[in-house]
Amino acid sequence: MQLIRLNPLDNVAVALRDLHAGQRVTLHEGHEITLLDNIAFGHKVAVQAIAQGEKVLKYGLSIGSATRDIAVGEHVHVQNLKSDYLL
Repeated sequence: MQLIRLNPLDNVAVALRDLHAGQRVTLHEGHEITLLDNIAFGHKVAVQAIAQGEKVLKYGLSIGSATRDIAVGEHVHVQNLKSDYLL
């Protein structure tokens, strides 16, 4: 297992080790995706397409909004995610 989705509602999963662009990885529930970016241990990767403005879900809760469209397999971080909770 290389990725874990922490809640079935999540549209991101967390890397359980450093992963590399082009690598085909399997989520703990058996779903496979191909990574578009390098993903560092503990970082998030999109496991479904996330449209600009859509909520990014981790732990079954919104952790922010996508600042642009995010493709399946793409690294989800400050370059494409903004917190909805910072002033």
